[in-house]
Amino acid sequence: MAKKENETGGGRAQAVHRVLKRAILDQALSPGSKLPEDSIGERLGVSRTLVREALVRLSEEGLVELRPNRGAVVARPTLEEGRNLFLTRMALERLVVETLSGKLTQEQIDILSSHIEAEEAAKKERAQSIRLAGEFHTLLAQMTNNASLIRYVNELVARSSLILALYGRPHSSECAVSEHQELLDKLIAGKTDEAAALMAHHLDSVTTRALLPTDGDRNIKEVLSAYAVAEGLA
Repeated sequence: MAKKENETGGGRAQAVHRVLKRAILDQALSPGSKLPEDSIGERLGVSRTLVREALVRLSEEGLVELRPNRGAVVARPTLEEGRNLFLTRMALERLVVETLSGKLTQEQIDILSSHIEAEEAAKKERAQSIRLAGEFHTLLAQMTNNASLIRYVNELVARSSLILALYGRPHSSECAVSEHQELLDKLIAGKTDEAAALMAHHLDSVTTRALLPTDGDRNIKEVLSAYAVAEGLA
């Protein structure tokens, strides 16, 4: 194990990070869930060192809380933090809209259109639908080629999933997907003010479109099984 991790530790550490982040964003691990290093390491076939490295990175992204002598848990943002987060997202994503309006390339349009099609196909898959909805926003940010904007939008979108899990109510995937398509249409047409207004409305109402976890604090080894297979871990 030690030799294998020495040779490919960087890649395996990233894989562990992706597994845990995906499980959190899919709400398979709900806010407040414990994240024991030994159980995670055993299930993913990696050392506690790699698990700890991933948890530290997730804590820097606001998705995990590291509690001295008590272990790590999925973060539980307060309602006030949620309000502030979405206010910040509105400001940043308005900048995304202003940057992209009327400037999307055909390749970018095709990528976004394909993503919206994937959202449409996943409407009945709770976790996948929520994750894809967030990824639409990170895709837009990536297309600005503004490194700072990309970083902050990515972090805010990820943390939004925790806010939605804690305080959101059942949502309509149909509305979310249709709004994404409408937003894309306005960006293509260069209707900046209309696109910005739609983005603001979309983010203002998105907190009512979260699906709350229904199965409580599940066994972490069971939760991580499918994600581990997808990343080529144990």
